[in-house]
Amino acid sequence: QVQLVESGGGLVQPGGSLRLSCAASRIISSLYVMGWYRQAPGKSRELVATISSRGMTNYADSVKGRFTISRDNAKDTVYLQMNSLTPEDTAVYYCNLVDFASMYWGQGTQVTVSS
Repeated sequence: QVQLVESGGGLVQPGGSLRLSCAASRIISSLYVMGWYRQAPGKSRELVATISSRGMTNYADSVKGRFTISRDNAKDTVYLQMNSLTPEDTAVYYCNLVDFASMYWGQGTQVTVSS
Protein backbone atom coordinates (compact mmCIF):
# COMPACT_ATOMS: atom_id res chain seq x y z
CA GLN A 1 0.00 0.00 0.00
CA VAL A 2 1.26 3.45 -0.96
CA GLN A 3 0.08 6.61 0.74
CA LEU A 4 0.69 10.10 -0.63
CA VAL A 5 0.55 13.02 1.79
CA GLU A 6 0.39 16.60 0.55
CA SER A 7 1.26 19.68 2.56
CA GLY A 8 1.98 23.36 2.07
CA GLY A 9 -1.38 24.68 0.97
CA GLY A 10 -2.95 27.77 2.43
CA LEU A 11 -4.11 31.31 1.80
CA VAL A 12 -1.89 33.66 -0.19
CA GLN A 13 -2.33 37.06 -1.81
CA PRO A 14 -2.21 37.50 -5.59
CA GLY A 15 1.39 37.65 -6.73
CA GLY A 16 2.54 35.57 -3.80
CA SER A 17 4.14 32.15 -3.64
CA LEU A 18 3.53 28.76 -2.09
CA ARG A 19 5.47 25.52 -2.10
CA LEU A 20 3.58 22.25 -2.01
CA SER A 21 5.12 18.96 -0.93
CA CYS A 22 4.03 15.38 -1.57
CA ALA A 23 5.69 12.55 0.33
CA ALA A 24 5.25 8.87 -0.46
CA SER A 25 4.93 6.48 2.48
CA ARG A 26 7.23 3.83 1.03
CA ILE A 27 9.88 3.30 -1.58
CA ILE A 28 8.32 3.43 -5.01
CA SER A 29 9.18 1.77 -8.31
CA SER A 30 12.29 2.83 -10.19
CA LEU A 31 10.13 3.86 -13.15
CA TYR A 32 7.32 6.25 -12.33
CA VAL A 33 5.70 9.58 -12.97
CA MET A 34 4.66 11.86 -10.13
CA GLY A 35 2.72 15.02 -10.54
CA TRP A 36 0.19 17.53 -9.39
CA TYR A 37 -3.41 17.97 -10.43
CA ARG A 38 -5.89 20.57 -9.28
CA GLN A 39 -9.63 20.92 -9.12
CA ALA A 40 -11.38 24.25 -8.71
CA PRO A 41 -15.01 24.52 -7.56
CA GLY A 42 -17.36 23.52 -10.36
CA LYS A 43 -14.53 22.46 -12.65
CA SER A 44 -12.92 19.19 -13.69
CA ARG A 45 -9.63 18.00 -12.30
CA GLU A 46 -6.77 19.13 -14.51
CA LEU A 47 -3.10 18.30 -14.79
CA VAL A 48 -0.73 20.96 -13.48
CA ALA A 49 2.74 19.42 -13.77
CA THR A 50 4.50 16.06 -13.83
CA ILE A 51 8.01 14.78 -13.36
CA SER A 52 9.28 11.34 -14.31
CA SER A 53 11.81 9.15 -12.56
CA ARG A 54 14.30 10.27 -15.22
CA GLY A 55 13.68 13.93 -14.45
CA MET A 56 11.59 14.86 -17.46
CA THR A 57 9.00 17.53 -16.66
CA ASN A 58 5.69 18.54 -18.18
CA TYR A 59 3.56 21.60 -17.42
CA ALA A 60 0.13 22.85 -18.26
CA ASP A 61 0.30 25.94 -20.46
CA SER A 62 -1.47 27.97 -17.80
CA VAL A 63 1.38 27.52 -15.30
CA LYS A 64 4.47 27.50 -17.51
CA GLY A 65 6.99 30.05 -16.33
CA ARG A 66 5.31 30.38 -12.93
CA PHE A 67 5.34 26.88 -11.42
CA THR A 68 8.27 24.52 -11.02
CA ILE A 69 8.04 20.83 -10.20
CA SER A 70 11.01 19.11 -8.60
CA ARG A 71 11.83 15.94 -6.72
CA ASP A 72 13.94 14.53 -3.92
CA ASN A 73 14.38 10.87 -4.77
CA ALA A 74 16.02 10.05 -1.44
CA LYS A 75 12.85 11.16 0.34
CA ASP A 76 10.35 9.95 -2.28
CA THR A 77 9.05 13.50 -2.28
CA VAL A 78 7.85 15.82 -5.03
CA TYR A 79 7.53 19.59 -4.71
CA LEU A 80 5.57 22.22 -6.57
CA GLN A 81 6.92 25.76 -6.29
CA MET A 82 4.16 28.17 -7.25
CA ASN A 83 5.04 31.79 -7.98
CA SER A 84 3.07 34.77 -9.26
CA LEU A 85 -0.15 33.21 -8.04
CA THR A 86 -3.49 34.50 -9.27
CA PRO A 87 -7.06 33.86 -8.08
CA GLU A 88 -7.46 31.44 -11.00
CA ASP A 89 -4.94 29.17 -9.28
CA THR A 90 -7.36 28.65 -6.39
CA ALA A 91 -8.14 24.93 -6.18
CA VAL A 92 -7.60 21.76 -4.27
CA TYR A 93 -4.24 20.40 -5.36
CA TYR A 94 -3.76 16.64 -5.51
CA CYS A 95 -0.55 14.66 -5.66
CA ASN A 96 -0.48 11.76 -8.11
CA LEU A 97 1.85 8.82 -8.68
CA VAL A 98 1.77 6.37 -11.57
CA ASP A 99 4.04 3.35 -11.81
CA PHE A 100 3.98 0.14 -13.82
CA ALA A 101 1.11 -1.30 -11.78
CA SER A 102 -1.03 1.37 -10.15
CA MET A 103 -2.16 4.94 -9.84
CA TYR A 104 -2.22 6.62 -6.43
CA TRP A 105 -3.74 9.86 -5.19
CA GLY A 106 -3.16 12.04 -2.18
CA GLN A 107 -5.95 13.53 -0.10
CA GLY A 108 -5.54 17.02 -1.52
CA THR A 109 -4.47 20.36 -0.08
CA GLN A 110 -6.37 23.61 -0.47
CA VAL A 111 -4.72 26.58 -2.16
CA THR A 112 -6.62 29.86 -2.00
CA VAL A 113 -5.35 32.99 -3.74
CA SER A 114 -7.25 36.05 -2.60
CA SER A 115 -6.68 39.60 -1.44
